[in-house]
Amino acid sequence: MRHLLIDIAPLRTSRAFRRFFLGRAVSGLGGQITIVAVMFQVWESTHSPFWSGSVAFARLVPLLVAGLWGGAVADRMDRRSILMVTNLAQLVLALLLMAQALWLGTSASSLVPVLVLVALMAAAGSVAAPAGMGVIPRLLPTDQVAAGLALNRLSFQGSMLIGPALGGLIIGFAGLEIAYAVDALTFVAGFLGVAGLPRLAPVTKTNGGGILEGLRFAATQPVVRGVLLVDLAATVLAMPVSLFPLINEERFGGDPRTLGLFLTAIAVGGVAASLFSGSFTRRTRPGVITIGAAAVWGLSLAAVGLATSPWLCLALLAVAGAADSVSVVTRGTLIQLAVPDDLRGRTAAVEMIVGAGGPEVGNLRGGAVAELTSGPFALVSGGITCLLALAAVGATSRPMLEFRTNKTA
Repeated sequence: MRHLLIDIAPLRTSRAFRRFFLGRAVSGLGGQITIVAVMFQVWESTHSPFWSGSVAFARLVPLLVAGLWGGAVADRMDRRSILMVTNLAQLVLALLLMAQALWLGTSASSLVPVLVLVALMAAAGSVAAPAGMGVIPRLLPTDQVAAGLALNRLSFQGSMLIGPALGGLIIGFAGLEIAYAVDALTFVAGFLGVAGLPRLAPVTKTNGGGILEGLRFAATQPVVRGVLLVDLAATVLAMPVSLFPLINEERFGGDPRTLGLFLTAIAVGGVAASLFSGSFTRRTRPGVITIGAAAVWGLSLAAVGLATSPWLCLALLAVAGAADSVSVVTRGTLIQLAVPDDLRGRTAAVEMIVGAGGPEVGNLRGGAVAELTSGPFALVSGGITCLLALAAVGATSRPMLEFRTNKTA
């Protein structure tokens, strides 16, 4: 049983990783609080679904623009310094969000300042992310990298599970400005978490080519290419979030309490998988697990399209969330171990953009198919095409499937 539970050896054996993990966990919770605060403020100031949707656009554009550049920077500079600077930048931006909430509240004039600050915060986060992704392999021995990534995933899922509800409570009882202030405090924790790390300059600097070299490497290195294709197959072809309101209306009478449970169910499944991540992080074939977990994701979502019971629907979404967490951790393990240190930043940037852009395209695809047919058909057809695409990736990505870690058990 002990071997099935999450492996906490990285927290026990590495003080530097422990600091990094705790700082990221706290700042991630603050980020979820701010997501809720921004959604609430934009809705209250406009009562427009269009402007509510514009928040996602405000985050996505800077991610695409700054993400690749951030990856190139992470491969040339001390990653600890990058994380310290971006944490300070996000702290200042959170304080500016607090100031505008105090000054403008939920008036219509708050819309532009909020969107600008959200875009700037997304840009800072996009520069920080590739540097952060390259930290774990530098702090841990190779046989603990997968466990470190699983702990990182548990932190992310935990913040998704707790953060939005906590944000709603803070806004309801104390106000928007306090929610933004709490986020600012969490960035202090994030800064302290990276300030105590050793210098993390790239080990070697043999790979030139800037941003284009990262794209070329991701497209031609067999393991990385296979991992990204698995991610695209799962997200572009089977992403379900845009279909939740329609499925909720068609199957469950449009009850908002049911709709709110859809994402919660996915997060619950993700947390459960992370808690029992020892069952897959101790395995030596992450590529096989990656594609298998993606297949479970697609199959579960296809089954959601056929489910008529609310509880069965939620259970299937929990299974999908668990499969997603397994796939994310094992994909990360493959990329971190198959990529040389001086290309990790740029490769992580490509992975981040695929991970952010794929779901957006997938949600657009699902909505378009549902508009022409129905929500259940969009889910079932998406799940089936996902499985077919994964079969094709598996047949053409032998190096990914054969990749082995250095573990013996």
